[in-house]
Amino acid sequence: MDRTIDTGTDDLLARVERGVGVVVLNRPERRNALSADMVAALAAVLADLEVADDVGSVLLTGAGGAFCAGGDVKGFAARGGEGGGTTVPQEERAQRQQRLQRATTGRLHAMGKPTVAALPGAAAGAGLGLALGCDLRIGCPATVIATAFGKVGLSGDYGTAWLLSRLVGPSRARRLMFLGERLDGQAAHELGLLDWMVDTDELDAFALSIAAGLAAGPRQALAGMKANLLDAQRYGLDDAMDREVPRHLECGVSEDHKEAVQAFVEKRPPVFGARTTGDA
Repeated sequence: MDRTIDTGTDDLLARVERGVGVVVLNRPERRNALSADMVAALAAVLADLEVADDVGSVLLTGAGGAFCAGGDVKGFAARGGEGGGTTVPQEERAQRQQRLQRATTGRLHAMGKPTVAALPGAAAGAGLGLALGCDLRIGCPATVIATAFGKVGLSGDYGTAWLLSRLVGPSRARRLMFLGERLDGQAAHELGLLDWMVDTDELDAFALSIAAGLAAGPRQALAGMKANLLDAQRYGLDDAMDREVPRHLECGVSEDHKEAVQAFVEKRPPVFGARTTGDA
């Protein structure tokens, strides 16, 4: 059943639609630049969606024709820089941001459900990190991607350098980080940062259809696939193969597997219903 989620702030909207946890960054007047309320709410909502039985995938997007411009540079200027206007010790600030990054980019990357980002416009800085943390990304002619950190004298956060290095390779990641090049949607697609390019007016519907198709799929198998793919980045082949076997065998006794093989024999589409949301 579709439902609206109370995020506790107007800076973030969320709902469940067609089995998809739809999360909308909602500061269109600032191109959805991050605010403290937005980031805290995003962390809390993603934690809830990860364990919600009625959610099979997560779709992250932005309101008002942008995805996320990253940090609020106007806000930085008003308080004399990103770290201005605070008496909180730097170590405490660092620990808080580390927790929030793990709970946002980190959770999008590692949760046992497929995550999709729809980019209706600019994704820059930390906003790019959030987009890259998702499993799949969908763009349109209005999409613009840029690291942007160097232009405001920052080194980068929200996992952007790590994720870029794995998606486009270390050499191109250096170029994008050091030079802050702006990529339009087509260039980002050709580089592999976007999985699909669609017309701007089709983006929302297309992204929801992709996410809903994943939500209707074999959830335990998809969680196992995602765990296998993450292991491929962490381990050598032998260790990765050893770790994938228990997941494969667990799927082999699941109701979704039984339904799929029966549907194959009966020459019909499978209807998945077993909902395993635990750790793969």
